[in-house]
Amino acid sequence: MKYGRGGLSLVALLAFALSSCQTEDKSPQPRFTSNSRGTEAASAPDKSSRHFIEFRSRYALTYGHTYVVFGKVDKDGNMIDPEVAGLAPASPDAAPYVIGHFLPVPATTGQTDGDMEEQYRSASWRVMVTDDEYNDVVAFIRKQQANSHVWQASVDNCNNWVGEIARHMGYKTPGIWLRPQQFITDLREMNTANSTSHAA
Repeated sequence: MKYGRGGLSLVALLAFALSSCQTEDKSPQPRFTSNSRGTEAASAPDKSSRHFIEFRSRYALTYGHTYVVFGKVDKDGNMIDPEVAGLAPASPDAAPYVIGHFLPVPATTGQTDGDMEEQYRSASWRVMVTDDEYNDVVAFIRKQQANSHVWQASVDNCNNWVGEIARHMGYKTPGIWLRPQQFITDLREMNTANSTSHAA
């Protein structure tokens, strides 16, 4: 069978989408915390760095989901009214998700089911930031939310969306076709001194 350019493109996109499904997730990874320079952050934050951006992944019936949690922490490091942002199909039904592996489907950029439930967290990297750093990143997230209207598993997926936030913060990012747990783990390892990052 011969493929035209469009057919080859479709085959390539399908291969990329399916490649993320070829490995299995590990058990939940420790929660890591660092400062914006990638070195260990104090467990009790000082007043200049009580805001955080947390890169997180969770388990799902399929290969999972990548997103960010952001907000402020109290003196003990507990989150205060956190917000969630990520890119996912707008409908919880399976059909748009399946179609989205071939064609763009309408997207949501807020919290999805299971995002803040600890039993579904598969990996996380919390970055403690200053007020100015936080305001800058949140402004970028808001702009990204306003401009993100579709989800497509091979190109406009949750890893790519979160990777844009990480790149805005000056971080290196792994390939977007990894499983979410591996994406978050690799993101942290690429940008921190692994031996000094604090695991909770």
